[in-house]
Amino acid sequence: MYFKKINLKNKTALVTGAGKGIGKACAVALAEAGADLVIISRTQKDLDSVSKIIKKFRSKCVSYTCDVTNYNQIKNIINKQKKIDILVNNAGNNIPEHFTKVQKKNMEYLVKLNTMSTFHIAQLCTLKMLETKNRKKIGGSIINMSSQMAHVGGPIRSVYNMTKAGLEGLTRGMAIDLAKNNIRVNTVCPTFVVTPMTKKFLKNKSFKNDTLKKIPMGKFAELSDVATAVAFLASDSSKMITGTSILVDGGWTAI
Repeated sequence: MYFKKINLKNKTALVTGAGKGIGKACAVALAEAGADLVIISRTQKDLDSVSKIIKKFRSKCVSYTCDVTNYNQIKNIINKQKKIDILVNNAGNNIPEHFTKVQKKNMEYLVKLNTMSTFHIAQLCTLKMLETKNRKKIGGSIINMSSQMAHVGGPIRSVYNMTKAGLEGLTRGMAIDLAKNNIRVNTVCPTFVVTPMTKKFLKNKSFKNDTLKKIPMGKFAELSDVATAVAFLASDSSKMITGTSILVDGGWTAI
């Protein structure tokens, strides 16, 4: 057999920031591939909506409202799970400011959310994964949601660049430490995707046109492009891929 299908039956995946946008798309894609889901968001209404979609695929789904920067709260949620096989570390944000005008409170918030919380969640989920006695045999997968901005610079995004570049270093270090346990760690790095978070930026026609000029393929990524990459990395189809990035960027970083 030379072709491995994306099959996540009997796997349990935890997805943060699962209420909207990329997180929602990833959660649904994993369910479509057969996984059961643990979804986390700050808004119960969003979670209820995503849960209904997931259950249409006959996957189990439990949801939790949580601010992932609250360490004790996220720890309690992860610790109460029977098992975790897959983590999609997706929760994150951006506050565009020119480097000289970055407010201290905004910088500290983004570092706490995009970097520190991602680290804590990855560590807690890894410890939960290792509770499964046959983990080395069945494997595990952690996908940290990064960005093309971890690989290139961008205007009014110095803090975002910093936090996402930090995730790349974290991912490589984790991959080496966890390889002996057969837990793979990778990042997915999208270009601009039309989501509730990016819509407000893309309303600016000048920004939108300038951004499209930087993407050789001349189009923004779709949610399905990112979610499919995540499902691939979550599955045994990518069982020899760890410590690297999948750039879903339409060629931006190739320039």
